[in-house]
Amino acid sequence: MTGSDLTHQLRSAVPSQAYKGLIDSVLPTLINSISDIAKSLRTSHYVSQAGSANAFGDDQLNVDVLAENSIRDAISRSPFVVTASSEEDPVERQVVQIQEEAEAGDIPEENYTVAFDPLDGSSIIAPNWTVGTIIGVWQGKTALGQPPASKLVASVLGVYGPRTTVIIALRVPGSEPACLELGIGENGVRDGEVEVIQSAVRLSESPYKTRYFAPANLRAAADDEKYARLITHYIQNKYTLRYSGGLVPDVVHALVKGHGIYISPVTSTSKAKLRRLYELFPLALIIECAGGTAIDPADGTNILERPLGDLNETAGLICGTAEEVEFAKKILLD
Repeated sequence: MTGSDLTHQLRSAVPSQAYKGLIDSVLPTLINSISDIAKSLRTSHYVSQAGSANAFGDDQLNVDVLAENSIRDAISRSPFVVTASSEEDPVERQVVQIQEEAEAGDIPEENYTVAFDPLDGSSIIAPNWTVGTIIGVWQGKTALGQPPASKLVASVLGVYGPRTTVIIALRVPGSEPACLELGIGENGVRDGEVEVIQSAVRLSESPYKTRYFAPANLRAAADDEKYARLITHYIQNKYTLRYSGGLVPDVVHALVKGHGIYISPVTSTSKAKLRRLYELFPLALIIECAGGTAIDPADGTNILERPLGDLNETAGLICGTAEEVEFAKKILLD
């Protein structure tokens, strides 16, 4: 598929010319960055500490820095991305070329903020397990204080496994939500190495042939009776366990199989650790565009319901097939 074919595919989901920059520039640029990261990971045989720490004091791996730089370089080439921040550097900064254009009074009317987790799952990359990239695209010059349900217009989920795939969700005013899965070659959109795997990613409705569950932080069940009861329910009802320890592959498994529930609980001994801006918001948009539900296990509210007050906010997550999320909510919040 050529770049123009990809644009046509995306344009079928978002026909409005008001989002021409998003379709023609921002999303193809981000897809290319996924291809670049995949290529670099294939030759990064040694995973080691980079000698630096991120804003939260966590030691950075060489692959974290590699992925961060790839996305930063990519978005600097799109004139429509004016602001960017990442989990590794959680400060909204004006993109360099935009600073120059601002001085010349030449910022495009259509503009976006990109917030991303460059390499989610770096703790499992050393044994060569599947990891991913999570990107959210916001309409406007900031994600702070904006209503996520309407201002988060696109999400990109890159999956680095035996193959490199990308899941894209689009939800803009005036268009129906869309979610598609792409296969990405070594040179991405640039050389036409993009293939549509699923033009409409959709979570199934019951009855299900197989039911899947992915229980993050299973140790919390030893201290939390409700979480233990939920896990027991899955075992007694012969659900199939699909949990790798990576947020991206576990959520993508549900999307590809058409069923599944992912749970990252919040208990008295297990505090929330997932970043709302860099992980939860983009994933929630993808899940919702695929017909599922994503909620905060602390209070049962929709992940995209509450605006962001601080870039470092965290929460837990329950997401997946709507009826499974509702059942888990009743158990955990009863």
